[in-house]
Amino acid sequence: MAEFVTVQVDGGVATITLQRPPMNALNQQMQTEIQAAAVELGARTDVGAVIVYGGPRVFAAGADIKEMAGMSYQDMLRASVGLQNAFTSVARIPQPTIAAVTGYALGGGCELALCCDLRIAADDAKLGQPEILLGIIPGAGGTQRLPRLVGVSRAKDLVMTGRHVAADEALAMGLVNRVVPADEVYPAAQELAARLARGPALALRAAKEAIDRGTEVDLETGLDIERVRFAGLFATDDQSIGMAAFVEKRPAEFTGR
Repeated sequence: MAEFVTVQVDGGVATITLQRPPMNALNQQMQTEIQAAAVELGARTDVGAVIVYGGPRVFAAGADIKEMAGMSYQDMLRASVGLQNAFTSVARIPQPTIAAVTGYALGGGCELALCCDLRIAADDAKLGQPEILLGIIPGAGGTQRLPRLVGVSRAKDLVMTGRHVAADEALAMGLVNRVVPADEVYPAAQELAARLARGPALALRAAKEAIDRGTEVDLETGLDIERVRFAGLFATDDQSIGMAAFVEKRPAEFTGR
């Protein structure tokens, strides 16, 4: 049984909830539990979308600095592999993923949110990569996923200054997709996740893979990835269902096959 991470599935929507009060500091045990939850949900056929949630007060205020402070170079060389593997497992969940961000998403918390496909933030949320203020740099993807999302210049601003970003600025720069009142964050994430879970599962996975893999390669290779995924979907039931529904001017009821 996991101590700091819970998993719930309801109506095709899974929620990974971080539960290490008061600030959901991401220690090594929590990282291992996050990875296990991500691997489990990615393999489940009854899950159409996944929410990552830290609870109503805080998403995650970063890594466990007390745990890290006493580590040597050799210690961190080993620990950093586990840290990146845990977060990469979230990024590799094949279903659509949504970070429901309340309170603080700083350091590792921000990096965890970056691993999700979409981010819904509370209007009073704060996001950022303050590692530079500790004499280090982000180590769970912040120097890599952040510039891919918001651009190199904005990423350097956040990483090099360590400043916190308010929700409205995060929305303007594309760091989050939507801002809602704090008490509406999780319901908004549930609504979006339920909509995605009702969609064509194989097409959604293909879209996610094409975008994720395509942004790592040159344009020509990316177009080849897209072409193969696009053509492959014509072997699915959902393609037939979706196009027939369009022709007949009625809503499509996808089966996920």
